Parts: sequence; C-alpha cells; structure tokens
Amino acid sequence: MKRRQVQKQSRLIKKITQYVKILKKSQPKLRVMFQDEAGFGRINKPKRCWCRQGIRPSVPCHHIREYRYLYGAVSPQDGELFSLVMPYANTDCMNVFLSELSKTYPEDHVLLILDNAAWHCSSTLVIPGNIELYPLLPYTPELNPIEMIWDEVREKGFRNEIFRSLEAVIDRLCATVRALCAEPARIASITRRQWLNEALTF
Repeated sequence: MKRRQVQKQSRLIKKITQYVKILKKSQPKLRVMFQDEAGFGRINKPKRCWCRQGIRPSVPCHHIREYRYLYGAVSPQDGELFSLVMPYANTDCMNVFLSELSKTYPEDHVLLILDNAAWHCSSTLVIPGNIELYPLLPYTPELNPIEMIWDEVREKGFRNEIFRSLEAVIDRLCATVRALCAEPARIASITRRQWLNEALTF
C-alpha cells in the first residue's frame, strides 16, 4: 500500500475515533455499525481444497449470472449482525434496509460507517432519524470490518459448490447467516478493531 494512502487511512481512523468520542457524550446509547453489500449467486470461482496425495481434485464450476445481494450492518462491540437479502444493489433497496435497521434498534443512535457507493449517497436516500451515515474513503475496504463477514459467509456456505437454482442460493445464504448470527462472540472477534474499541471505551 502506498505511503500516501496509509497516511489518509490513519487520518480517517483518527477522525472517526474523535467523532465517536464526541457522540458518546451526547448519545448514551450509541451503536457504531459498519455497513456494506455483497453479491451471492450461481457463478462461482474454484477454491483450494484438501485431497489425498496423488489425487487431482475435481471442483464443479459454472457461470450463470444470477445474483441476490446481502445487505448487512455489523456491530463489532457486541457482535450483532443485521442483514437482509435484497434483489438489487440500489437506492430503493438501501431505503428498505435503513428503515428495517432503524426499527431493529429504535432506542439507539446508530452511527453507520459505509463506503461511497452511489446508492449510499443518492439524493432520494431516506435516512431515519436515529441513523447517521459516516462515509469511508474511496477504495478502502480494509477499513470496513464487515468485509470479513462476507469472507466468512463465502467460506462456510459457498466454497466449491454449484446451485441448481437462485432459490437454493438464497436458502443457503440465509442458513449460513443465521448460523453466524448465533455466535455473536465470534462475529465480534472477526470484526473488532482496536482503534474502535478504544474510542467506545473512552
């Protein structure tokens, strides 16, 4: 990573940390969440796998471009994961996601840290009163710990497997996410960042 990019990321982390500390003084029920979307579908990429010595593994692969999108927001401090499977990555679906997120945490002030996708900053985006959006720098997925959740879902539910229908993809996606949500301590360990922990325990 280039030195200038590292410096920009360090400055952004410092800004977020300072802002979280300020919000904590006025918002006793502050919940910091990281949001993103990931596509899951019938197209797949072969991954490494174990096999006996001397055997060349055979991995199924196909390229049918049918997708659904998993919208998610993760709370590293307690390992809570809120998610919805949506048909598209657009403003309408983002509005539904924000509305349901707001209803799920009605007593919290949610600081939602997210990237600069077009549907995250659309003029028709409806932001509920208890949600505040905080944009990340462009092209900095490493600053968004929910990316680790996507890796986990793909590893546990979609590794070297093909699906006969899009409905089967959705069923597997929901089952994998439900299993992950049942382990909040694991989610917290995957997504926790020291700088955020320090800001929240200030």
